[in-house]
Amino acid sequence: MELLKTLVFALAIALGVRTFAFEPFNIPSGSMIPTLLIGDYLFVAKYSYGYSQYSFPFALIPFSGRIAGDEPERGDVAVFRLPTNPKIDYIKRVIGLPGDKIQVIGGILHINGKAVERRRMDDFVINKGTAAENRIRQYEETLPNGVKHTIIEEKGDTWHLDNTPVYTVPEGHYFMMGDNRDNSQDSRVLNDVGYVPAENLIGRAERLFFSTDGTAELWEIWKWPFAIRYGRLLNGIY
Repeated sequence: MELLKTLVFALAIALGVRTFAFEPFNIPSGSMIPTLLIGDYLFVAKYSYGYSQYSFPFALIPFSGRIAGDEPERGDVAVFRLPTNPKIDYIKRVIGLPGDKIQVIGGILHINGKAVERRRMDDFVINKGTAAENRIRQYEETLPNGVKHTIIEEKGDTWHLDNTPVYTVPEGHYFMMGDNRDNSQDSRVLNDVGYVPAENLIGRAERLFFSTDGTAELWEIWKWPFAIRYGRLLNGIY
């Protein structure tokens, strides 16, 4: 009985932390390269934007809107439930706030009619030093509030999402984009992601706690030390 009480107590604490403080997530796709890589594991601060029904496991406590917390800031990396399928979690960068007009012209992001500053950086290198090495154009983007972050343009500035119509972000919604601009299904694709309602936000991505390059299977214990990306451990997410 004492053991059972201890287990129940421990589970309650874990559930409380996961619901109200931090929740772990992993990155299964490359849509946020170079900021986040496939195989990254991170903590999301759930208190950062307050709480909605999606803050609770399986949305067990249904209610509308959000309670407590602050509004997202432009440039935040945020986890949210996909508007077209709330069972799926997505992670992207907050680009547009309610009322903003967003457009991409020739690969250049425009916010409220003004081009966002974009500075060329050294290429981002995938599989460095191997026969499969691939160099991708990388830029530093500076958002209107001064937040700087890096993006990559694998297909140049003429890909199908590099020239878009003007998107006007509705009240109570946000416009999200991936840092891997040519390989990201995001708010530019209205029938798949579109504008993200505030209540779909889960929290702000804060810090990596683990990262693996995928070269070791779970049972290949002898390969684990060589698969860990040690330089990414405990890095903040910006």
